[in-house]
Amino acid sequence: MANQRVVEIFEAFSEKAKELIEEQKITHEEYRQFCLWFDELGRSGEIPLFMDVFFESHVLRGMYGDMPGTEPSLLGPYYVDNEPELKEPFELPMRPDEKGEVFYFTGIVKSLDGKPLGNTEVCMWQADADGEYSHFADGIPEYNLRGKFKTDDQGKFTVKTVIPAPYQIPTGGPTGQFLDYIDSHPYRPAHLHFIIRAEGHDELITQVFFDGDKWLDTDVADGVRNSLISNLQKQGDHTTGALEFELRPVSVPAKNK
Repeated sequence: MANQRVVEIFEAFSEKAKELIEEQKITHEEYRQFCLWFDELGRSGEIPLFMDVFFESHVLRGMYGDMPGTEPSLLGPYYVDNEPELKEPFELPMRPDEKGEVFYFTGIVKSLDGKPLGNTEVCMWQADADGEYSHFADGIPEYNLRGKFKTDDQGKFTVKTVIPAPYQIPTGGPTGQFLDYIDSHPYRPAHLHFIIRAEGHDELITQVFFDGDKWLDTDVADGVRNSLISNLQKQGDHTTGALEFELRPVSVPAKNK
């Protein structure tokens, strides 16, 4: 039996593709070159990377663009589950000689009505001061700069880490080739990743960015939202940042859930 949702999406995609072919007068040679490039994209394992960079933000805007609550941002290709559970005082796992500026990030998790969401699970991960992620770069310990923890009774948490660096997405394969075709840089601004889960509320997958980052306005993955930018404050030998997160009750579903 046909999957009706697949049928609906394919028929809509097919119609849009045919319109594009006619509007752009795509030649058979261009079509063949696209097929070869797309085959290379699949063989390289970069389809998730390409889709995250060019389409995930549009999916999220379609679902949540006019919804109340904290805006979501990309999950991205560097998420790894089964993060270690941290105990207070929270500190992401780090190497003894971890590079980078010491950073304390504070978050407050609330419902749309302002009620603090205590005992909420927060999963957090980030790149290091060289812009690299554990599990995806050589020489970095397992689960480095990754962890999960719970908010306190007031929905608050503070976690010690280091300020991550901006980084460029992989450019040695067909995704990098495509960026050359469209004359785009490959950089993402520095950011923290979060998945926040509270009972009775919609799961929030989002990122937090930092004011002053040179790549905020031209993020290659189009993941930046102004509401997700944290102001950094220098405090002697460390830096602090903060943001409030508002979660939607499950009774306020996304438009196309």
